[in-house]
Amino acid sequence: MVSKTRRIEKELKRYKLTDFEVKVLLEVSKIPRGKVLTYKQIAERIGKPNAYRAVGNALAKNPMPIIIPCHRVIKSNGEIGNYSFGGKKNKISLLKREGISNEGKNKYRNK
Repeated sequence: MVSKTRRIEKELKRYKLTDFEVKVLLEVSKIPRGKVLTYKQIAERIGKPNAYRAVGNALAKNPMPIIIPCHRVIKSNGEIGNYSFGGKKNKISLLKREGISNEGKNKYRNK
């Protein structure tokens, strides 16, 4: 049986993405429903701790937003950051549906 990560990786090869972008998207695909990680945490997890802005750029190229939940990635200060698939309002709605709490002043965190 092929793992979920392998299936996603195979699918991503159909798109013109860099190795870095693929690594970012594969790491984001591992974030479970109801949890968030920061751009910096993703950068650290792929071995590029200072590349958090590049992580955001890679997420903007996500060709499979239903499968790769880029809405689960937020800024280190708890703000939601940008979202290419319907804007910030859509990102907020998706986070709420997953039970991710808003601490007020548009700050988000895990339960």
